[in-house]
Amino acid sequence: MPLIAIPGTYRVVGASPDGDSVRFYPDSPTAFTDAGLTVKVNAGGGAQLRLDAIDALETHYTPPHAAHAWHQQAALGNGAAETLLDLLGFTDVQRDDRNIVTSATPTQTPGYILTKFADKYGRAVSLAYPGKRRGGTSKPVYVDVRELKRSVNYQLLADGWVYPTFYAKLFWDLRNALTEATLDARRAGKGVREHDATLPGFTLRSRAQLTDELVILPKLFRRLAEYLTLDEPSKVSLAKFPAFLQASDDRLFTVPVGQATRLDTLVERKGQRLRLTLPPEQIVFQEG
Repeated sequence: MPLIAIPGTYRVVGASPDGDSVRFYPDSPTAFTDAGLTVKVNAGGGAQLRLDAIDALETHYTPPHAAHAWHQQAALGNGAAETLLDLLGFTDVQRDDRNIVTSATPTQTPGYILTKFADKYGRAVSLAYPGKRRGGTSKPVYVDVRELKRSVNYQLLADGWVYPTFYAKLFWDLRNALTEATLDARRAGKGVREHDATLPGFTLRSRAQLTDELVILPKLFRRLAEYLTLDEPSKVSLAKFPAFLQASDDRLFTVPVGQATRLDTLVERKGQRLRLTLPPEQIVFQEG
C-alpha cells in the first residue's frame, strides 16, 4: 500500500487529543498541498490527524444540535488517550476540566505520518509514528505488514485500547493483520475487549449508563448519542432508533462475504436491547 511519508512534530498543549486523534505539524508548511491532500490546518500549520483503522472510546463527542459533549466509559477512553501520547513520547501530561492539555513534557515530539488522503472534515487519515523514519521520507512508502506493526495505530489495537474501524481505502493485507491483532486482543481479554457489550448485546436503561458504564463500538455510541439528543433529556426509548439508523445511511460491506449493506441491517433491536450481529473487524465502511 503506497503512502506519502511526511515528517514533522506532534504538539498537544492547547489541544484535546484522544485515543485516535492528535495534532501534527509538518516540517514543511506546504507538505500537504505538495502531496495533493486537502487537509485543514490551523494558523500555525498544524493538522488534526485521524488515525486510520482504529476508533477509541469517545472522551468528548458533541452530536449535531447537542448543547454539550458526550463521552464514553472514562477509564478506557482516557487510558487510550494517555497511551497514545505515551507512545508518541509525551510524559506528565496535564489537562484542565475541559480535557484540554495545559502542559506536557516535552511540549513537542518528533515523528512522521504515512498518509494518502483526508476525510470530509479535513483530517489527514494516517498511520502515525514517533521519531525519525529509517530511510527518510522523500519518496512514497510501500506499507507492508512489518511497517504497519511499527505504527501507534497497530500498537493501540494490539493492546486492546481501541476498536477496529475499517474503511474501504485500507488495503486488504493491512486489514487482515489488524484483524489478527483484534482477535488476539479479544482472546486475551485486553482493554475494551474484556468489557465489550457490542456483540453480546446490552439493555439501555439510561443516558448515564451509556456514557459512564457501557463499552461499545464508538460508531454505535455516536449514533445513539445523536439519536438521544433529538428526544427529551429524560427519555431513552429505542423504538425509533432503527429508523434513525437507517436514515444515517452508514454504507459498508462485510468481509469475507463482500455483502454491500448499511449499518442498520447489522444492529438488532429487541425492545431496549441492542446488539451488533457481526464483529467490527468484519465490517468495512465506505468513506462519507
